[in-house]
Amino acid sequence: METTAYLERIGFDERRPSANRTQSNHVDTELAPTLETAGRLQRAHAQAVPFENLDIVGDPFDADPTPPAGVQLNLPHLYQKIVERERGGFCFELNGLFTWLLRELGFDADRVAARMVGDDGTGRPPANHHTIAVEFDRRYLLDVGTGAPQLRRPLPIDGEVVVDDVGVAWRVVESERPDEEFLTQYRLPEGEWEDRYLFTDRPRELSYFEATCEYLASAPESPFTGAPVATIATEYGYQTLRTDSLIRWTGGDEREEPVEPDEWHGLFQALFGRSSR
Repeated sequence: METTAYLERIGFDERRPSANRTQSNHVDTELAPTLETAGRLQRAHAQAVPFENLDIVGDPFDADPTPPAGVQLNLPHLYQKIVERERGGFCFELNGLFTWLLRELGFDADRVAARMVGDDGTGRPPANHHTIAVEFDRRYLLDVGTGAPQLRRPLPIDGEVVVDDVGVAWRVVESERPDEEFLTQYRLPEGEWEDRYLFTDRPRELSYFEATCEYLASAPESPFTGAPVATIATEYGYQTLRTDSLIRWTGGDEREEPVEPDEWHGLFQALFGRSSR
């Protein structure tokens, strides 16, 4: 598992001009584990690696369908899938591997269990989301494993509102639930605050998420075992490809257009930079 290959996968340029350079073409390639670096890594990852469930439900228009590969929650497999095969995944996979990268680069990063909040306002089952807490001057969330809208900047776990570069506001507030400490919320431009996930800032091992990961990847009632979906952040918003539609969101303007079956594979390649197979 090579950090250089991972950085290349997400299109991250680790070069920065040296403060004491003596030649105009000299660059300092030492990547310091700073808050600024973390933000650059997070934005790059969100715009390079899609949130998708094809290993769970399969390719919807594969002429020679094979059983879906399924999800394996171990780091060598995740590295091979996301870095070498340039695939995406869901939260346990994306944040699972991203935590490894952060630690290898010297960040003080912890795996944290969270509960995505459903339409009914509840967060269940427990540990249905893997997020990341990182220590700088204070604790921050770094998360590259959610669907749209994606968290693009480190988010302080102290109530400060952070507005990202596409106008989405984020904050962490105290939870009113007795079993969770914090609630992460977002607000689209000209919208209201919406709940994203509950969490308690307590370090976990990757193995802690295995049971819920298996459930979400196999249970008929899971939101990931129905129709295929793939979404990725863009410079100006995000785009989501479903079985029969493409959603493009830019600065508060959402447009949905139909997608025919014979267009789907070409669109997937164009939007996510790789084949769906």
